[in-house]
Amino acid sequence: MNSGQLLHAAGIRKTKAREIVLQVLKESDRPLSHQEIADLEQTRVLDRVTLYRTLTTLQKAGLLHRVQGVDGVWRFRGHQTHSGRCGGNHIHFLCLKCSQMSCLPEQPLPWIKEPDGAEVFGKQLVVYGRCARCKAREDDEKPDKPKDARDADGSCRARKRLQRGRKSNDR
Repeated sequence: MNSGQLLHAAGIRKTKAREIVLQVLKESDRPLSHQEIADLEQTRVLDRVTLYRTLTTLQKAGLLHRVQGVDGVWRFRGHQTHSGRCGGNHIHFLCLKCSQMSCLPEQPLPWIKEPDGAEVFGKQLVVYGRCARCKAREDDEKPDKPKDARDADGSCRARKRLQRGRKSNDR
């Protein structure tokens, strides 16, 4: 289904902004923040408020979902359940180094029994750390360190710190 057909099926008016945003989210292989979407060549014709309102409208229509990372930034992903891509209801991974979020659709969220009489509007689980690319870069930049908190000469680093601390206290 193209963007126009998705909008029609969702019962919302077709606009250029909605088509552009849906197309961008459809082509993306990961959830994108408002800023990441705004920085794309295709969306530069949209002002920030139009983009925000478009994302809100598309979310309310069920054409995308949003997930908030531990960094406080909301990221958006189009629902493409027919293709096996992100349709919500799964775990997301956020890299704290490069701020990119990825979907982990093979790991569904746990089932939660809501309290009697309650109504659940959503759930999310964000796992965070360093992505493989950032970890590899960081590992390449690190000098080789001894594995057991000892310096290359075999002396204990903790003992050296204590001795330095005592010397500064003696002054």
